[in-house]
Amino acid sequence: MEYISAKLSNYEFEKITGLIYSLCGISLGSGKKELVTARLTKRLNDLKLPSFDSYLKHVQHDESVYELLQLIDVITTNVTSFFREMHHFDYIREHMIPAFKAKSDRVRIWSAGCSSGEEPYSMAILLNEELGNVMLKDIKILATDISTHILSRAKEGLYEKQLVEGVPKAMLAKYFECLTSRDEFKNVKYFYRVKPELKNLISFARLNLMEEWPMKGPFKIIFCRNVMIYFDKQTQEKLVGKYYNLLEPGGHLFIGHSENLSSISHSYKYVQPGVYMKC
Repeated sequence: MEYISAKLSNYEFEKITGLIYSLCGISLGSGKKELVTARLTKRLNDLKLPSFDSYLKHVQHDESVYELLQLIDVITTNVTSFFREMHHFDYIREHMIPAFKAKSDRVRIWSAGCSSGEEPYSMAILLNEELGNVMLKDIKILATDISTHILSRAKEGLYEKQLVEGVPKAMLAKYFECLTSRDEFKNVKYFYRVKPELKNLISFARLNLMEEWPMKGPFKIIFCRNVMIYFDKQTQEKLVGKYYNLLEPGGHLFIGHSENLSSISHSYKYVQPGVYMKC
């Protein structure tokens, strides 16, 4: 039996979005009501619950907090892709990697809100291409996300064919293993699995940006792209300040093309759209 016709009242929407805000700082306005309804309807079906009110009660009485994690997972999952916003990777190649080569020192990079892993794997490909194995000995990428489900996908590094279309063919052959399987109708499906040399550069970990951060830095690069659009101004200001403290002098913060820091107080130098530097 399915309950896909369940309606989300304004009161229930406010309760759910208030809970999400208190847990992870994500601010969902009234325009997100359809999104919340669509994403949580599957949980109602899975749990065989008749209404969003009964779902709220289930969440509140779940002492294991498992359902809280499920709630966070379904609400925070974002669309991403390999080499998304390519101009950021071009900037790193042209303006930052030459300095990495010249100094041959420790390089730490953080992908905050890494989703299903395309961003950190794209960065790992760029580093491999530009620096080679010899210079990668003290380079590490930290990739974090609040969603346990999406992190497990990122760690696995297995992508359907359409998800790797942004990867140039030569890089696809070099850094991915092609796998095939057949569906119930005997149609062949293609998958691509990230090779170990890329995975070895990346450490995946669950992190709620609203909680204490265990990492000490300093980082040369922090990606927080298309994440801050979900936070209110106060939370954004707090986050970019914490990122600033973890960047080394000359380090860069990369944010999404639809984001900017113009409406909040910060200490960064603006470089170009989506790129800010700690002086």
